[in-house]
Amino acid sequence: MSKVKSIRVITLAGLFTALGTVLGLVGKIPITSLIEIRFQSIPVKLAGALLGPYLGGIVGALTDILAYLVKPTGPFFPGFTLSSLATGVIFAFFLHGKKFALPRVIAAEAVITGAIGLCLNSFWLSLLYKTPFLVSVISRAPKELIMLPINIALVYGAGKAVSGVMGKIEQ
Repeated sequence: MSKVKSIRVITLAGLFTALGTVLGLVGKIPITSLIEIRFQSIPVKLAGALLGPYLGGIVGALTDILAYLVKPTGPFFPGFTLSSLATGVIFAFFLHGKKFALPRVIAAEAVITGAIGLCLNSFWLSLLYKTPFLVSVISRAPKELIMLPINIALVYGAGKAVSGVMGKIEQ
């Protein structure tokens, strides 16, 4: 029985990685050189919530690397891989092994928006494009604040759908 669960978990991690990779290729809207609205993090967040911090982080890192290998959109920068890894881990911290509830999704998204979106990714962009960190933060803040409720709605809706399916699969 444990082998079957392991195969299911590995398969699910692979599916989340593949979905995140595809969304990384087609699921982004470029605004400026510093601002992109991306959707590839949704499967990473769900992987963290459902599979835990280790697999959530692995799915996040692999998703970022595979999306870059399939279709590079600029220089590879490992900082963004670290950000994607951290996204899976943070969502696991807030949701793994707990009820998938809106307040938890809001809290996780708020931490990711502040720590990853505004701070860490702005820092990576300031290093990559040699712009002042504060300029990067200020230019990204409106996008991050606009995307916060959108990300909450997308992740919560997708999480409810996936957790409903997961309950049926495990029976």
